[in-house]
Amino acid sequence: MPAAAKIKEPEVTAELALEHGLSADEYDRICDILGRDPNYTELGIFSVMWSEHCSYKSSIKVLKTLPRSGERLLVEAGEENAGLVDIGDGLAVAFKIESHNHPSAIEPYQGAATGVGGIMRDIFTMGARPVASLNSLRFGSLDDPHNRFLLDQVVKGIGDYGNCLGIPTVGGEVVISDAYQGNPIINAMAVGVVEHGKVASAVAKGAGNPVYLVGSKTGRDGIHGATFASEELSSESAARKSNVQVGDPFTEKLLMEASLELAGRSFLVGMQDMGAAGITCSSSEMAAKGGAGMRLQIDKVPLREPGMSPYEILLSESQERMLVVIQKGFEQELQEIFHRWELGCVRIGEVTNTGRLELYLRKHKVADVPCHDLVLGGGAPQYNLPSKRPAYLSNLTLDISALKEPRDLNATLLLLLGRPSIAHKGAIFGQYDSTIGTDTVQGPGGDAAVIRLKGTRKALAFSTDGNGRYVYLNPRSGGAIAVAEAARNVVCAGAKPVAITNCLNFGNPNDPEIYYQFTEAVVGITQACRALNTPVTGGNVSFYNENPGGAIYPTPVIGMLGIIENIEHLTTPGFKAEGDFVVVLGSINGDLGGSEYLEMEHGQVAGNAPLIDLDTELHVQNVCLAAIQEGLIHSAHDISDGGLAVCLSESLLGGTDGLGVEIHLSRRLRNDEILFGESQSTIIVTISEDHLLPLQRLAMQEQIPVVTIGRVTADARLKINDIVDIKRADLAKAYYGGFAAIM
Repeated sequence: MPAAAKIKEPEVTAELALEHGLSADEYDRICDILGRDPNYTELGIFSVMWSEHCSYKSSIKVLKTLPRSGERLLVEAGEENAGLVDIGDGLAVAFKIESHNHPSAIEPYQGAATGVGGIMRDIFTMGARPVASLNSLRFGSLDDPHNRFLLDQVVKGIGDYGNCLGIPTVGGEVVISDAYQGNPIINAMAVGVVEHGKVASAVAKGAGNPVYLVGSKTGRDGIHGATFASEELSSESAARKSNVQVGDPFTEKLLMEASLELAGRSFLVGMQDMGAAGITCSSSEMAAKGGAGMRLQIDKVPLREPGMSPYEILLSESQERMLVVIQKGFEQELQEIFHRWELGCVRIGEVTNTGRLELYLRKHKVADVPCHDLVLGGGAPQYNLPSKRPAYLSNLTLDISALKEPRDLNATLLLLLGRPSIAHKGAIFGQYDSTIGTDTVQGPGGDAAVIRLKGTRKALAFSTDGNGRYVYLNPRSGGAIAVAEAARNVVCAGAKPVAITNCLNFGNPNDPEIYYQFTEAVVGITQACRALNTPVTGGNVSFYNENPGGAIYPTPVIGMLGIIENIEHLTTPGFKAEGDFVVVLGSINGDLGGSEYLEMEHGQVAGNAPLIDLDTELHVQNVCLAAIQEGLIHSAHDISDGGLAVCLSESLLGGTDGLGVEIHLSRRLRNDEILFGESQSTIIVTISEDHLLPLQRLAMQEQIPVVTIGRVTADARLKINDIVDIKRADLAKAYYGGFAAIM
């Protein structure tokens, strides 16, 4: 294998530190920690570990306000690579969502593919077998050929990696908006299942225990990927493709199987994925967690490329690599596992009791730094940044009376159904294998994805949700709505929401108005999680999502986990039977602020986010779930983007062939408010006539309104009062053809 090179290093100065993304104060602090000036390799180590991506230095104090513990959580947020939730029967679910925004903007195929690979490794390093993959994607206008290219390559990257790995991609969301021009949002979520006694930890302890690098060889791809993700995109970013990692799903499949085999062995001390900051991050974090140190021999690292310096080896983010610590004396057993899977397994060092990360190139010490001072939760910086209410929030007044109602509401609905953020995404998820493993019982296209658990009556439901327009208009309400809608979606599938993971995508945190958006959104998420009893298991913060035109919409994405105790309670959105009553749980209040309709028809993103009352939300969800569990409900679908008319259209199109629906509503509101207002805490269900009284009984117990608004018919039409009358075939043409036609 190529040998590591002893290369003359540049002289370290304060100016060079600035080029590495460190402030002058941070550089002075590094000098104080070391008691001397750092050398070039040490500067690189601090720069990646203290980057926003690794240290969360601008967000950790805010994140600590989130509810991070609960009766089902086996580890608190941040303790391990992913959250861990007890689901009974001796099983736990590991799940997490993370961003790969900047890499995907520059190299969309590899950026998206390695995003999937990285989040999968976070799951199986804990000993959990991945069972599902989800995503949340946002792009600029598809009128722009470059955005179509980005979308096409991102989807291909996600599909190719997940399909080759053999993990079903079961759900997600795709949003198209000018706000994401030049800076797409690519969030990947993975879910795994593990037996309680086989959970592995990312820890290093026991002086003298050997440290192994397993998996692929190390190359120059991804060097400084962590710092690349901690700065704004610019016209120079495209020239930095070396900051984007390159994935190999076939090697990852072997690494997954070997890691899962290792997780069940008693001699394993700890293992961690080499993601952001590569060897530097995994070694320092594992050692710091165990209150230990680590001595590594850099020249022992298997290399793909000749002449790599210690700086490059330590900062490389080459994929499909893990750091493993085992008990001394079990070296042969470890090597047998990885050699059987035809993977590299090389001892590169040992655990010490010094508390320091000591790095050697042959006999020459190239770095010596205290582990504690490198890591999040240790000595890495933590900042309170200035916050200021954005000036634009004072200029968002929406005068509904000044909006002219469309003359042809049929045509308006058909246009909405064809909008890229609403239209059916079969052109995208058709490229994903959603059924591999034979456990998918509800795949992409519904409110939530559902995976059964073999050998039990249980199933898991997942949803990814977030509405950047809402957070832009009202950061606190928008954050709360993201949690509420994600919970509502798993409830509509028949699951009880139990916990969330989040990916918080925002602009430059050094802008006080951006930081206000971030902190207020976290307050909203906190309030909703406490109200709905869905603690935060962990996640990711992605700052600096900007382009020369400005910041993206503030976009917190929520990954929700729900549990279905009995698979027979699985519920889908589609209408099932002629004659069923169509019933509203909650209220239709016609909020047009921030709606898809308002932007499409009137070219405005204005007003307030829709009203959200978290107490009402909880009661609506309780009624819906109880009614499902009592066998009262035939279908359930919540009102979200596009409002009531889109909700009814989706349920009709997703249901039994030949059915229609006829709705009769009171006219307290304008027609466009009734049809297209995006009311929160509102679920449309269908029931047989004899189930109406039991449903009303449940609603009375929770003190929420229940109103019958129509019936399922056999005439294959959507009829709403005397204002909408559209053939089912025309709805289908708009809904199923909209996205494909755009692409």
